[in-house]
Amino acid sequence: MGIDPGTTIMGFGLIKVVKKKMSFLQLNELQLSKYDDHYVKLKLIFERTIELIETYHPDEIAIEAPFFGKNVQSMLKLGRAQGVAMAAGLSREVPITEYSPKKIKMAITGNGNASKEQVAKMLQSLLKIKTLPKNLDSTDGLAAAVCHFYNMGRADIVGKSYTGWAAFVKQNEKRVKK
Repeated sequence: MGIDPGTTIMGFGLIKVVKKKMSFLQLNELQLSKYDDHYVKLKLIFERTIELIETYHPDEIAIEAPFFGKNVQSMLKLGRAQGVAMAAGLSREVPITEYSPKKIKMAITGNGNASKEQVAKMLQSLLKIKTLPKNLDSTDGLAAAVCHFYNMGRADIVGKSYTGWAAFVKQNEKRVKK
């Protein structure tokens, strides 16, 4: 399971792995913008993460690490959201792995500076997702799960390296056109 923690939207995605093959289970988001109380948001993040764990029984959780921004208060809130999601996983003894946004983007697209849209499109192609959600927070959560899959040595394409986005697209265009 992958989680993109946030205090406005928490995105999450789940993949299933059987014999080194991953398949898409679901992606969704927890909308938190309608709540003014930050502590209520944290409680809801914790509860939704527990609910996902109890429903899907993930072996592991990959979570996107907060990136450094200019606003210290935003970073603090984001760190709390991440910590609450981590605590939920740890309370159910699910191992947690944290990945930087750049590492996740690199794992999915071959470019650590890829846009959310590029990541979403590549996931759509890789996992044969029919339609992408309006908000891409859920695809960011799914990207964390796929990144973890690639980084755990379970995929056949982990060893490939690319010089940039154009090289990645060129080497994977057959898979994308299907």
